[in-house]
Amino acid sequence: MDISSAATVSPLSGQAVGDSADSQVLKKALETGARTAAQTDETQHPAKPSSANLPPHLGQNVNTTA
Repeated sequence: MDISSAATVSPLSGQAVGDSADSQVLKKALETGARTAAQTDETQHPAKPSSANLPPHLGQNVNTTA
């Protein structure tokens, strides 16, 4: 096992690796949040039913009483 390259690692490069890992964790969390929001939106606002099978006269008049 060659450890000569490990000896040349500076504290800054270790910090950069930590920052990179933090960025990846943040990115993954944002993706998960976006996916959860999309699923919640779908459950709160389901697709409107199709009116293709309804008779054409429906929705033409508004019934009111005074």
